[in-house]
Amino acid sequence: MTDFATRCGVQTPERQRAIEAVLQAIEAQGLEQVRVAWCDLHGFTRSKALMAGAVKQALRSGVGMVSTLLLKDTSDRTAWPVFQPGGTDGLPGFGQANNVVLLPDPASFRVLPWRERTGWLRAQAWFADATPVPYDSRRLLQRALDRLAAHGYGLRCGLEVEFHIYRITGTEAQTDPHRAAWPGEPPEVAMIHPGYQLLSEAWLDRADEPLRIVQRTAQALGLPLLSLEAEMGPSQVEAVFDVTDALTAADQMVLFRNAVKMALRDAGYHATFMCRPPFAHIMSSGWHLHQSLSSLATGANAMVRTEPLAGSTARDARHTLSDVGAHYLAGLLEHARGMAVFCTPTANGYARFRPHALAPQSVQWGRDNRGAMLRVIGGANDPATRIENRIGESAANPYLYLAAQIEAGLDGIERRLTPPPATEDPYGAQATPLPASLGEALDALQADTVLAGRIGADWVAYLTQIKRLEWQRLRDADDPDAFQRREYFSRF
Repeated sequence: MTDFATRCGVQTPERQRAIEAVLQAIEAQGLEQVRVAWCDLHGFTRSKALMAGAVKQALRSGVGMVSTLLLKDTSDRTAWPVFQPGGTDGLPGFGQANNVVLLPDPASFRVLPWRERTGWLRAQAWFADATPVPYDSRRLLQRALDRLAAHGYGLRCGLEVEFHIYRITGTEAQTDPHRAAWPGEPPEVAMIHPGYQLLSEAWLDRADEPLRIVQRTAQALGLPLLSLEAEMGPSQVEAVFDVTDALTAADQMVLFRNAVKMALRDAGYHATFMCRPPFAHIMSSGWHLHQSLSSLATGANAMVRTEPLAGSTARDARHTLSDVGAHYLAGLLEHARGMAVFCTPTANGYARFRPHALAPQSVQWGRDNRGAMLRVIGGANDPATRIENRIGESAANPYLYLAAQIEAGLDGIERRLTPPPATEDPYGAQATPLPASLGEALDALQADTVLAGRIGADWVAYLTQIKRLEWQRLRDADDPDAFQRREYFSRF
């Protein structure tokens, strides 16, 4: 009988060699468990811990997973009435909490540095008939990259990720069964540094213990970590990663974010990628996404100009960017409001868009301008020329964030859009504002028929159903601060 991987069309001699390497590593290192992990809509990893002897079969036949995990909002509530007749009519392949199949990728194998004798494999979701589950967010990015490749380009990305680390001082609310809630309370915490002294060496020294855990975890997992920094806010830090291709960058972000939370928790720390933790005096955490197009034919940075456009000034996009780079920039601007929910998916994140906070407020680009939404960096013959999008929050699903960039940028390329002059006043009142709430962002996506069409009507309906449930629950909450503390600080 043909195995599931072959029926899915993914089994190749190369994959078989990778399977054999995984099985050899499990035996050689004496691993007892291997987690088969999948990234959900919200960027969380869900996993099953297989005993070592079960891994061989899982790599060829997959592992069953309840399909409702694809239908959850941020509280783990299912957004569709799956047991009601007709309740999932708009979701072919779903219903009655049926199973889908997780098929692990043997090339993703890691040994977890914080958990004894435990391995890890990334998986994607398939239906039992060996057809892809369309709402697996990694597939949305893969599809966008295929479309970009049809134009002869790839996408290269570098990540700058801000987040907060706190020392856990008490866990009573989390562990007392009489206080159990859905979602539950986060632990009681204290800061690891006082903040308000950007890049302070003293604060870096004070936060050394948790940052060493972050460093060693990332490096043990093979992630290209370049630096760790004490950020401006109290207990806030930043991790910077080297440039990779877009799919690898998204995979690395998923692995990093979930791994450091678990490794730090083991050591008595609570890491959160929530944009604005629930305390009076904090600074918002953003995810600054550096991106450049690469020529698939030559590998060269396709955004680089040999010389500035004749007669241009620094405020002209084609003074710095190639023609295709300028079109891509224009596409990002054209669809900035529509893409916002992919880049800032939580209700908490929209309070970050405020003036003079090193965060964007409006749909603008600037030449090396950290107040603008899009910061263009580089110049003629500079191979590091790129666009930095500053709209994202660190809680974003990496696959959705990057897919939205590609689809917006590709529309700019295909329609040869021209960007306006660069801003010199990023917090002026004349520019189009970014959405001010999750609800407004969802409305903006539905209003942007071009971007919604590129993403797909089914995907937009799926995302909107889940995120509107989250938005409505926040609006109905008796205590919105308690809602965000449980929904975001406890989980993100």
